[in-house]
Amino acid sequence: MSEAAVQRVVLVGMMCSGKSAVGAALARRLGWTHLDLDREIEREAGRTVREIFATDGEAAFRRMEAEATARIARRTGVVLSPGGGWVTNPALLDALGPGTLCVWLRVSPEEAVRRSAAAPGERPLLAGTDPLAAIRRLLGERERFYARADVEVLTDGRSVDALADQINDVIRGRA
Repeated sequence: MSEAAVQRVVLVGMMCSGKSAVGAALARRLGWTHLDLDREIEREAGRTVREIFATDGEAAFRRMEAEATARIARRTGVVLSPGGGWVTNPALLDALGPGTLCVWLRVSPEEAVRRSAAAPGERPLLAGTDPLAAIRRLLGERERFYARADVEVLTDGRSVDALADQINDVIRGRA
């Protein structure tokens, strides 16, 4: 995909893969807008994702996610950072249409657990007695969806700036 053809970028990957931080850094490099999909949904709903899940359930949240994605699909010059489960609905990636570069920020389960320890309580799916087993299970369920990405970028041991630079290079055709 040439630079002219890339109108939006979507970063997919497991929780703690760096989607929000890398998305913001990449958007700055491109002079584009960064949208964290969960924050957009929270802003529109006036509630946190956790509250939406608790009161309305996952199905309601997934509907909100689909509606927000449809609105974003009409925009250009956007770097989108959805939640880790967004990719499990293939219609959402398809809805973004041509001109979308999908990048999988691939994080190892061990690194995801290490990163999640920096913000305890922020990742309810990892709150059990064995967060490593939980993330391995989630990755097993989602990996085939992440593999649909146009580009795979390994994140372990790499800075946000290095990752944003690598993706920018792909977009600029220098990779």
